[in-house]
Amino acid sequence: MTECTHDCSSCGESCAERQEPQSLLKELNPKARVGKVYGIVSGKGGVGKSMVTCQLAVTMRRRGYSVGILDADVTGPSIPKAFGVHGQAVGSEDGIYPMVSRSGIQMVSTNLLLANETDPVIWRGPVISGMVQQFWTDVLWNCDYLFVDMPPGTGDVSLSVFQSIPLDGIVTVASPQELVSMVVEKAVKMAEMMEVPIVGIVENMSYVTCSDCGKKLHIFGEGKTAEAAKRHNLPLLAEMPLDPALAALTDAGNIEEFQGSWLDVAADRLEGK
Repeated sequence: MTECTHDCSSCGESCAERQEPQSLLKELNPKARVGKVYGIVSGKGGVGKSMVTCQLAVTMRRRGYSVGILDADVTGPSIPKAFGVHGQAVGSEDGIYPMVSRSGIQMVSTNLLLANETDPVIWRGPVISGMVQQFWTDVLWNCDYLFVDMPPGTGDVSLSVFQSIPLDGIVTVASPQELVSMVVEKAVKMAEMMEVPIVGIVENMSYVTCSDCGKKLHIFGEGKTAEAAKRHNLPLLAEMPLDPALAALTDAGNIEEFQGSWLDVAADRLEGK
């Protein structure tokens, strides 16, 4: 037997070191700094995952932390528009500089790399996964909290994020329709399989507040997400309303001006309170 060089690619021996499972985690850019990393996930699209990501980032920024958003929803990026951030990110030999919002929130998204932000991203899965990994390895982050806006579902890009980025936990987003139980269960099971802690569940589109009487109207029903959270022994972190004013701010690129405190409990959890 020849002397081991620890280069398995050129060796045919079936030694113990070769048989041990190898970590797929990617190294952060050596000139970057990231504290905690949280993924915002959902078992399906259209539940407001990006909205929750934006509001969590704004909430933590208001608490005095440096915050970043890694937009891993490569084919449906919406983070820059919500913050009114346009143009193309630039870089140097050290890496890519994230774009920065008016309040100082850092972000990287495919929209900030395209010549025209309305161009569709028509890429195959491996290319998309590689791009997400580069958002971690090549970007010069400098933040206490980094939020990863995950693509919907449990496909290859989500798997790539779980395997390549060292997540400290995930926040699951659901809506109160009948599918909530299945959606939550899919996200929970994926997190358990990947051994990533679940911070809790946020229900979006929970209710509408009547402009005349102030009463909460649960137009999609009530209690389904709470039941799903209880079944999986997870905290229900927030019940966020359908708010026309918030939607208008987002469309105008002014998400940082929203005044809701719906995610304060979630922010407390992230701070370890």
